[in-house]
Amino acid sequence: MASPKFVCVVGTRPEAIKMAPVVLELRRFPAVDTILASTGQHKEMLEQALGAFRLKPDEDLAIMQHGQTLADVTARAVEGLDKLYDRLKPDWVLGQGDTTTVFAAALTAFYRQIPFAHVEAGLRTETIDNPFPEEFNRRAAGLITSLHLAPTNWAAGNLVAEGKDPKTIFITGNTGIDAVLQMAKNVQEDWYPEHGGRVVLLTTHRRENWGEPQRQIARACRRLVEMFEDVLLIVPMHRNPQVRELLTGILGGHPRIRLIEPPDYDKFVKLMQRSTIILSDSGGVQEEAPAFGIPVLVLRETTERPEGVEAGTAKLVGTDEETIFGEARQLLCDPAAFEKMAHAVSPYGDGRAAERIRCLLLSKVGVTSPEVKMWTLEP
Repeated sequence: MASPKFVCVVGTRPEAIKMAPVVLELRRFPAVDTILASTGQHKEMLEQALGAFRLKPDEDLAIMQHGQTLADVTARAVEGLDKLYDRLKPDWVLGQGDTTTVFAAALTAFYRQIPFAHVEAGLRTETIDNPFPEEFNRRAAGLITSLHLAPTNWAAGNLVAEGKDPKTIFITGNTGIDAVLQMAKNVQEDWYPEHGGRVVLLTTHRRENWGEPQRQIARACRRLVEMFEDVLLIVPMHRNPQVRELLTGILGGHPRIRLIEPPDYDKFVKLMQRSTIILSDSGGVQEEAPAFGIPVLVLRETTERPEGVEAGTAKLVGTDEETIFGEARQLLCDPAAFEKMAHAVSPYGDGRAAERIRCLLLSKVGVTSPEVKMWTLEP
């Protein structure tokens, strides 16, 4: 009799990072067959992230093409995954987060009538097109999910409010915390030892911030460097040429600004630890940095991760130049304001989310494994 089979689908760097702990945990149990499949939506950055966990895809659809549109990505991912599911005949499909890949993975599993487990389920904003297209992707995936793996009480509450069956919703914590704590423990990296001052880390790539919002973000950050002579600004450059051109035009040429290639994930974790404050429009960074007590200013008008804002580990500042500059300046000038954010407790996880997900999934296919208590997030 064939072993129960799980297909874990990823397509981008964030998915790879957050799915890796789940794949590694499932593979501890040889009674099940765990297959890591990549759509190749962001091929180079995905492979880089998986490499930090010593993983590589068992199946690669390689859909990435230059100049691809969202419709192109969706169509090629659905077609490729349909053929893959037909060949592998999995018992369960797993997807993570809110990308076009997770939408395609869920939709194709629905067409094939294969149960779908959604890792990091239940994140929501108020409008379906902000962030675009991620909010649509996660809502659509949630419509056809058999097992909702919510990272927090708030996320689980969103699912209940939408009418999802409470018996299909489980609070696991966020697998991103599993990943970041593992990297922090295993990797030795010393960023900019020659710089004795403070480091400000900037990451900005979201589609809704392209153009004028990103221009204001960059101008605010350059003003910070010019005001504080001990500050070194580090900017990992997203591979999108529009993003690179704009940021280089405003931030290039300053002796205390480093425009760098995106580091491997393990090195990026150590870069976060080296930072004094972080300015970011990344969802993952909002979750990861608080695990190290680093204040995060969120460069977005809305967030599907309000738990960090409520806990005080993150602050939503938008993309207005004056607001960004003022909020960052206060953290760099006011020790009390800095300490208030730096000592807030992270609400996103305890590093055992992958264990909880493994326990749930194996129970669904009749395989006994060590149990772990579901995370309740209660104080």
